[in-house]
Amino acid sequence: MRSSTIPATEAGAPDVDGEAVVRRAETVADGVLSVELTAPGGGPLPPWKPGAHISVVLGSGLVREYSLCGDPGDRDTYRIAVLDEPGGRGGSRELHRTAVPGARLGFRGPRNHFALDDSATRYLFIAGGIGITPILPMVRAAAARDARWALLYGGRSRRSMAFTDEVRALGGPRLTLVPQDELGLPDLGSPLAAAGSSTAVYCCGPPPLLAAVERQCDRLGMLGSLRVERFRPGTPEPATGNADQPIEVELRRSGKRVTVPPGRSVLGSVREVLPRVASSCEEGYCGTCEARVLDGVPDHRDTVLSEEDRARGDCMMICVSRARGATLALDL
Repeated sequence: MRSSTIPATEAGAPDVDGEAVVRRAETVADGVLSVELTAPGGGPLPPWKPGAHISVVLGSGLVREYSLCGDPGDRDTYRIAVLDEPGGRGGSRELHRTAVPGARLGFRGPRNHFALDDSATRYLFIAGGIGITPILPMVRAAAARDARWALLYGGRSRRSMAFTDEVRALGGPRLTLVPQDELGLPDLGSPLAAAGSSTAVYCCGPPPLLAAVERQCDRLGMLGSLRVERFRPGTPEPATGNADQPIEVELRRSGKRVTVPPGRSVLGSVREVLPRVASSCEEGYCGTCEARVLDGVPDHRDTVLSEEDRARGDCMMICVSRARGATLALDL
C-alpha cells in the first residue's frame, strides 16, 4: 500500500522488532489478500489499538506498511489486507505470491499515527477502497462501547470492497456502501454537514478522496475534527529551518556522528554509518523511519505527525524532516 523500499543490495535487510508466521491467507475481494500472522512459537504478539500499522519486511528486503485490521483483543493474531498493485513497486505483488501458510516475515511495530479518540461520542468514518483496513477496527471499537457512528465506504465495485460483511454485522443501517460502477462517486457534503463539528471524522483512502473530504470539512468549518491516513504523499510542509545549511547529527545510541549537507535527507546521511535503519516511503507519509529526538528542534516536513506530536518535539521522520538549528541528537 505505502510504497518504496530499502534497496537490499545497498542497505541489507533492516533491523526488525519481531518475526511472524503466516497462518492463513485468503482472497477477500478482487485483488485483496487477507493475511493472518502469528508468533513463530505461539503466544502473544505486541499489543495495538485501532489505527495502528506494522512495517512488514519481505524476503526480498522490501519494506511495506500495512494497517492492522483484525481484533486488538486477539493478542495471538495480526491481520493485514494487501491490495495487489500491478503498477506498484513490487511489494504487494511479492506478498500476494509468497504469503502462504508457514511463510515467515519480519515486522516492526506496531506504530500508530492514526489513533482513535476514545473520548468521542460521535464518529463519522469515511473509507475508500483498501482504506477500509485502519477504519474497520475503529468501527468495531465504536460499536463495542455503544458510541454513535456511521461509515461511508466507497470502492470501484462491490467485488473490490473488502470486509463489507463484517461491517454489516456491526451495524448494518449505519453503513452506506457506494460502489462507483453502480452509484458514482459518494456524496460527501451531506453526511459531513449532518455530522456537525462535534463529530470525530476519520478518513482513509486514495488521494482524491482525502482531498475532497478536506475541502468539504474546510467549507463546513470541520477541519479540526478531521483525521486522515494517507497511503500516498500529501502536501509536504514548507521548510522553516536551516534548509541551506548543514546539520550535525549525533546518533547517541551508536556513538556516531554524521553531517547532513543541504539538499540531502537525514536518513541518507545516517545510512552511511547505520545502513540497516529502516524506511519505506521516504516521502514523509508512512512513519517507518520515525526516530526519537533527544536534543535539538526538528523542522517537520512530514504528513504523518499531528500538531500535538510536533509540539512535543520528541520524534521526527528522518526521511524528509531536518532541524531548525545546526544540531540534532537522535536515539539511533
